[in-house]
Amino acid sequence: MGGFASGTTSGVRTRRYHALLLAAAKPPADRRVLVQGFVARLVTAEGSVELWPQAYAGGFTTGAEARRVEFEREPWPSWRITTEFGVVRVELFVPHAEAAVVVTIGLERPLPGARLVLRPLLSGRDFHALQHESAGFRWAAETRGAALCFEPYPGVPAVLSLANAEYRHAPDWYRNFYYSAEDARGLDATEDLASPGELTFDLARGEALWVLAADLPERRSFEYEDLTSLVERLRAAERTRRQSFPSALERSGDAYVVTRGPGRTIIAGYPWFGDWGRDTFIALRGLCLARHDYETARLILCEWATVVSHGMLPNRFPDDAHAPVEYNSVDASLWFVLAAHELLAAPGAQSALSSAERARLETAIVAIVAGYARGTRYGIQRSADGLLAAGVSGSQLTWMDSKVGDWVVTPRSGKPVEIQALWVHALWVAAHFDPRFVSFTRAARAALEERFWNASRGMLFDVVDEDHVPGVVDAACRPNQIFAAGGLPRTLLSPERARAVVDAVERELWTPLGLRSLERGHPAYVPHYRGGVRDRDGAYHQGSVWPWLIGPFVEAWVKCRNGTATAKAEARARFVAPLYAHLEQAGLGHVSEVADGDPPHAPGGCPFQAWSVSELIRLERQVLGP
Repeated sequence: MGGFASGTTSGVRTRRYHALLLAAAKPPADRRVLVQGFVARLVTAEGSVELWPQAYAGGFTTGAEARRVEFEREPWPSWRITTEFGVVRVELFVPHAEAAVVVTIGLERPLPGARLVLRPLLSGRDFHALQHESAGFRWAAETRGAALCFEPYPGVPAVLSLANAEYRHAPDWYRNFYYSAEDARGLDATEDLASPGELTFDLARGEALWVLAADLPERRSFEYEDLTSLVERLRAAERTRRQSFPSALERSGDAYVVTRGPGRTIIAGYPWFGDWGRDTFIALRGLCLARHDYETARLILCEWATVVSHGMLPNRFPDDAHAPVEYNSVDASLWFVLAAHELLAAPGAQSALSSAERARLETAIVAIVAGYARGTRYGIQRSADGLLAAGVSGSQLTWMDSKVGDWVVTPRSGKPVEIQALWVHALWVAAHFDPRFVSFTRAARAALEERFWNASRGMLFDVVDEDHVPGVVDAACRPNQIFAAGGLPRTLLSPERARAVVDAVERELWTPLGLRSLERGHPAYVPHYRGGVRDRDGAYHQGSVWPWLIGPFVEAWVKCRNGTATAKAEARARFVAPLYAHLEQAGLGHVSEVADGDPPHAPGGCPFQAWSVSELIRLERQVLGP
């Protein structure tokens, strides 16, 4: 549905996105943080101890009374907290396709008279915002079945709380929580949270059970089900679901495929991205097509096929339904053509597509290619040499799309190399349905190899006819050239040149976490992705490592070695194994958006990135398989 729970292994919230219950009011959009977390204290006859850490402004941290905290993430997040009074175990999980979270807290050994006093921390804010003490917060606690119902603000989904606890209404503000990761990003970093009252659990009678749910039309009526039975049912169903995936990586990948209206879409990354066109079509190849999930691929691609406009697909749908759809990407439509063709050509997809749906996809493919050939927004048009030109002043149309105010960091206006590789593929696909594109395909492929070869460096130019000036080139070594050398289904260079490009990319750009976005010796190279918004966006494509690029790189690397079993084994050991180690380093079980260009390549950006996970799955399923 687009919502999630997230946090740190220590339990301390360090981001505005760390929350127990973060739900999409209009799936997958309008995401709201409803319950950030809780303050909890274990109370015994011998004394009490605070169980859960909180960080406040000024460097003050509570919850440090625990002697030892151990964390496990399988089958879902759990903490074993050793205190002077006993060992407490905390577990939480989000049931699939429910705007809910289940929390259980219990003692490993019985402790007569032990109680857990817990205060929920609420906001109801937009997930990008922060809350500060407000007279408008509504403290009332209503009863609905066996649940307490809190509705912090009008128009925000209410919170349903079911617990085997006694509730005491005692409204209070907890002020100045501090989020260190937001501070490091140069953003506001303090927040006030509202606690309407206390829940007291009798741990001597058994573990504390707490279910939180957003009051959405899509949810089930949890408040009318026996709590113990509800928790057992949800726990068993979620355990069975998680065990059904062939690998933990594919289970992680499933988290990005979400609901949009009656259809499906792909969240580009958690915690802050929505569903973006380019990211959707790239990630769909690994998350759906490589896994033979043709039904989901069908739903996604057929939905997007209905919004082709002058040959373009939007790069994203805004969360606000009244905001204009953004058609500002040159490659999103071309990635759609590639993904749609792979679905149409998949033998196992024949039963998933009706004849009307096949026609819809084929019509969209031809409309995209024809629209680009004629010319469309942002100066996108087929040039006399057969290549695809794109870009106007102030625009950022390729995947290297960072922009700060009026500053376009990597404009790449003219004829970028990966756009030509995608254009040749799109022409080749469209020629299956319209013969006029056959000659266009031959012309574009010949022009790509002739005009992009940089003989002095043994690699490809990144852009030719830069800023639409004939003959002006950008000779920077960037990873985009890998798409012409075998990183897409068709290798568009001679074997000798393809091997030279792959070797150059490996030599200049490869790191254990993926490919650098710019060679280290370039004057514009930025070694670290850190600082405020301008600093980070300035480094985004100027040296930062992108793990998703390991997919096309390894695909090209293996092709240059004739796809032998030896080459695949070497690629797995050298290029893929480090990414598996990374699964335990940032967004646990997932692959980050970016990393520093310089060693030790600290991960950064979005810690859970769809196309990063997708490309690793695609490598396993398609490229490195038998």
